[in-house]
Amino acid sequence: MANERLRDALLRNGLTPEQVANGIGVDPKTVERWITKGRTPYAKHRHAIAALVREAENYLWPNAVAPERATEIGGSEVIKVYPHRNSVPRELWSRLIDNAAEEVEVLVYVGMFLTEDRNLIKIFREKAQAGARIRLLFGDPASREVARRSTEEGIGKNAIAAKIGQALAFFRPLDGVPGIDIRCHGTTLYNSLYRFDDEMIVNPHIYGFQAAHAPALHLRRLSAGDLFDSYSESFETVWKAAKPPKW
Repeated sequence: MANERLRDALLRNGLTPEQVANGIGVDPKTVERWITKGRTPYAKHRHAIAALVREAENYLWPNAVAPERATEIGGSEVIKVYPHRNSVPRELWSRLIDNAAEEVEVLVYVGMFLTEDRNLIKIFREKAQAGARIRLLFGDPASREVARRSTEEGIGKNAIAAKIGQALAFFRPLDGVPGIDIRCHGTTLYNSLYRFDDEMIVNPHIYGFQAAHAPALHLRRLSAGDLFDSYSESFETVWKAAKPPKW
């Protein structure tokens, strides 16, 4: 069976089998067999190809890593666990934002703490101009899910919707900036996600707790791991169903 994920990854990155073969030191026919016949490369070649196309090994070859090994690698993707999101050091947020050069992805209902940095609009605009892709997902203030979450936190049915309005007003100057997309979603938010290239802060939600008081995980993507990419895939699923805000 052909490896369509590998084929697609090469096409998206403008790479031919010959270029891949020259880059990792194998015969072009070997690369063709990896694509058309679904053969699995040796580990060293999987690492090299994954790096070339910026995809996880586990995505390109789901069965190549034994489950026990995948579990071990997944644990290594966790850099640190914080008891509360508001205990993540401000210096870490600043480093992640400043160093991001290719991908910035935010999935929240509100993310109001982000608006405390008045330079963030300028920073995101400059990063987009430099070629970064920035995607921001906020809750749909008219959705049942947002109202339910607001009630569950014990702050009133309409409190989170009002906060979303404030957050959208803050980020509205970025609307229409090339490289920056803003959408609203009406999904149940199990985790807030903040991705900066190959690092991510995951804020799992706890029933009855505001997001700032729930735990946070600092992750770093590893080629053969799938923890980081599971959350990234979740972002993509929400993104596809989201719509532009009603400014």
